[in-house]
Amino acid sequence: MGPSGFGALLREWRTRRRASQLDLALGAGVSARHVSFLETGRARPSRAMVLRLAAELDVPLAARDGWLLAAGLAPAYAPRDPDEAEGRMAWGAVTWMVDRHDPYPALALDRRWRVMRANAAAGRLLGGVGVGDGDSLLEAFLAPGPLRDAIANAGEVAAHLRARLAAEDRHYGGDPVLGGAVARLDAMWGSSDAHGAAEPAGAFLPVRYRVGSAELSLFSTVAQFQTAQDIALSELRVELMFPADDASRAMLLAATAA
Repeated sequence: MGPSGFGALLREWRTRRRASQLDLALGAGVSARHVSFLETGRARPSRAMVLRLAAELDVPLAARDGWLLAAGLAPAYAPRDPDEAEGRMAWGAVTWMVDRHDPYPALALDRRWRVMRANAAAGRLLGGVGVGDGDSLLEAFLAPGPLRDAIANAGEVAAHLRARLAAEDRHYGGDPVLGGAVARLDAMWGSSDAHGAAEPAGAFLPVRYRVGSAELSLFSTVAQFQTAQDIALSELRVELMFPADDASRAMLLAATAA
């Protein structure tokens, strides 16, 4: 695929990001005419130009490699060996965050919501509903089963999840797993419930898990590698969960002491 292929990708992503040629040109520090010439194949991009335009349009690293290849250039973000020094440091940081979040649950998830690592608290929580390392949290929630049954406010969670998945799908330029999950949520909950969450009732939306006769209420924060130059690390996120009330905090502390 030659420069014309690059031009088609550039135009596709610019349109996807709802940026005009002038918008992109101003952000990248080039002329709108040059952007036009790149899109039509009348100009051949340099490696620096490809990466500059991709960064301006917030193109994910894996797709940036596709841009480089389409322009006849070598990829820049091929996955690195996690056993190399930098990989060990990065994955060591993930392990450190996840494990030290005990007694509260923490997970490392990949782009498609597969569990890459879970601490002891998350292992207890998810193990009880049949989810372990390598399993998809998306599939566990979307398919009838113990995880969805255990969530007392599944409808609220579905609305929030749909919005989050739709945003992630847009960011990646269309992902069949993420986009398919959005469609499945729409089919299960209906567009009115899944597209619009209820008026916020608090500072955050907790996920309320049924645990025997009690209820464990958790909210979460997300950590990501903002300067990652490795595809896998750039798509990884760490979910750190916290108790949303005193009763939930006591339940988590008691489970650790048992």
